[in-house]
Amino acid sequence: MSFEKQFQFISYLAVFCGFFALWISGTFGILGTILFIGALIAAWNIEGSRGQISERLGTTLVVLSLPFYYLLWRFGIVDFGTGDDVLPGILARLILTLAAIKLLQKKSDRDWMFLFLMAFFEVLLAAGLSISIGYMAAFVLFVFVMAGAIIAFQIRKTERLTLESSTVEMNRPKDVSNSALPTRRLFAVSAALILLISVTALPIFFLLPRVSGAGLGSNLDPVSTSSGFSESVKLGGFGRIQQNDAIVMRVRIENEPPDSIHWRGVALDTFDGQSWTRSKVALREPRTKNERDLIQVDSVRSQEGLTLQTVYLEPLDTNVIFGLYRMVGIQGNFPVLHRDAAGAVTYQRTSAERISYKVLSDTLTPPVVRLRSDTSPYPGDLDNYLQLPSTLDRRIKDLSLEIAGDSLNRYDTAVAIERYLQTQFGYSLEQTPSGNDPLSDFLFNVREGHCEYFATAMAIMLRTQGIAARVVNGFQRGEYNDTADVFVVRQRNAHSWVEVYFPETESWITFDPTPSAGQNNVASFAGITDQVRKYMEALETFWIQYFVAFDNQEQRSLFASVRRGFSEYQTDISSGWEAFQAEIVAWWKRVRGDEGLRSSVSSIGVGALILLLAALSLLLFVWLYRKIVKLKVWALLWDRFYARPNASAVEFYQRLQRILAGKGLVRLPHQTPLEFANSIGINEVIQVTEKYNQVRFGERDLESEESDEIESWLRRVEKK
Repeated sequence: MSFEKQFQFISYLAVFCGFFALWISGTFGILGTILFIGALIAAWNIEGSRGQISERLGTTLVVLSLPFYYLLWRFGIVDFGTGDDVLPGILARLILTLAAIKLLQKKSDRDWMFLFLMAFFEVLLAAGLSISIGYMAAFVLFVFVMAGAIIAFQIRKTERLTLESSTVEMNRPKDVSNSALPTRRLFAVSAALILLISVTALPIFFLLPRVSGAGLGSNLDPVSTSSGFSESVKLGGFGRIQQNDAIVMRVRIENEPPDSIHWRGVALDTFDGQSWTRSKVALREPRTKNERDLIQVDSVRSQEGLTLQTVYLEPLDTNVIFGLYRMVGIQGNFPVLHRDAAGAVTYQRTSAERISYKVLSDTLTPPVVRLRSDTSPYPGDLDNYLQLPSTLDRRIKDLSLEIAGDSLNRYDTAVAIERYLQTQFGYSLEQTPSGNDPLSDFLFNVREGHCEYFATAMAIMLRTQGIAARVVNGFQRGEYNDTADVFVVRQRNAHSWVEVYFPETESWITFDPTPSAGQNNVASFAGITDQVRKYMEALETFWIQYFVAFDNQEQRSLFASVRRGFSEYQTDISSGWEAFQAEIVAWWKRVRGDEGLRSSVSSIGVGALILLLAALSLLLFVWLYRKIVKLKVWALLWDRFYARPNASAVEFYQRLQRILAGKGLVRLPHQTPLEFANSIGINEVIQVTEKYNQVRFGERDLESEESDEIESWLRRVEKK
């Protein structure tokens, strides 16, 4: 492939990489993709022919593009999105249009630089529209290809300027476009350049923290929660709940996880027969950071049950903080948090954004024996957790009495109702219970439903028995990804359960009456496809943790890990050295005969053997070093990877000169290499010199067979 074709190829590839980064964001559909790819293929086929549009026409089309897209948006001819998506949608299509126009026209150096600039803007715009792992791959590919394109562009420009300024016509090649570009060296230089930039930039990257959700990646579409988490519950709807696999959050539990994992969101206390709501929404306590950069939202009862979680939350249309119950401390980029009377924690959300935070939860629960013995009366401020709708079906209370049976305490009553609902009812995503009293329809007619029906039934049945209970909305544990060590929680993991109050220990205990069919507590990574998905999710988790959500909190965690690892490394070295010293002392005692003559002889033999092996190893190392120096391995490797194409010619001719000089034959200053060879009269010397002239002045590389042939000639000259 000629120089010009190679330059065009890598330049077109750079333009495509910019388009690919933007395509991953999903900003435009199939039609836009087909049009741009078609323009790219057409431009490649007509490159350098009469089919290219003129520079004047190209400039005119570029100028008309801006009002053209304005009119498309103004009159709604093309759907560019809504809200914050409109401007990125217009910019993406405008940039691609400008790039397509430039591709189709005759291109000067200025036009190529324009195309490179458009590709860069495409990658920059894509960073604000997508921060998935796919964008990372596209970005790495773009950087590598663009580095090669810029280098090739500079080589092309420098060569042309050199030829234009040359005054010696006979030294000018007849066809510059046929000279080959050293592709291997071009990519090697590109890789070295990127490596140098990466080594310089990475420390800066990890020293400068980002703010989670800030920057171009903040204005993202929130995940729809219509079939997932909600801050209220409404029974009696029609249709089917959709199982959405969109990821809601990724959670890493830093220490031993509890047996039951529920990511708590909000607790609901008021039921009107069809809907659950919060009665004290306005009563929110503001909580601010303390001197340890921690926002304390509740008191710590015991150090034993503290569980630390790191949460990477996707954009949701809610401002609820999720975590294990009971959350006592939260660390993140929040100026202030609000906690309501039921323990739900919220933050001030200005726009849909990804956030990351750490939650410290007190997950220790009182022993069952103590819960069973709890017969203390409820305080007066818990009346809202005993509230019942005025139109409640009498049969619900009778059923609760029947299920409770001989239970004499709150805990056994709750367990009995929980077990009854889990075993006597079916789980279904169909929202079939309906009417003015959907709860009665669920319990006495349909006898199947989803988690909201089960949680509602248990809470109301407990309240009929004078037991304080509330419904909680949040998420189940999700799928555990052991590669990333995170729980991947999706929309389909949205869940409702029940919390029951025990006044003696002042604790709310979790009960989940939903049948096992509605609880996905087992990871589903099975088979090759799921294994691939697991590793991709692990890679995406790494990307989000260290690139997207790498705020000052993550920075502190990273520095703490590095410091801890360095400390452990120092400890290991110190322990190893101490163990080595102890072993030497013990060996010397055995040599002295402290453990008998046989032990002394054995120890002396072991010491002599170790000394012999060490001496042999040293001799082997010295022999290898001398061999490498003699064979000039490093020089050969350097010439192989970094020398110029005709450097081998200089090298083998210099070897010939050294061999001849050892025989007393030295070329005089006035002699050309070939005159010197003919004066010696050795056939092999003449053949090596002719090859030297062909490579040195004929501007061609040696074939592997020719190199072997030259090597044999040099050996013959050495022997003569």
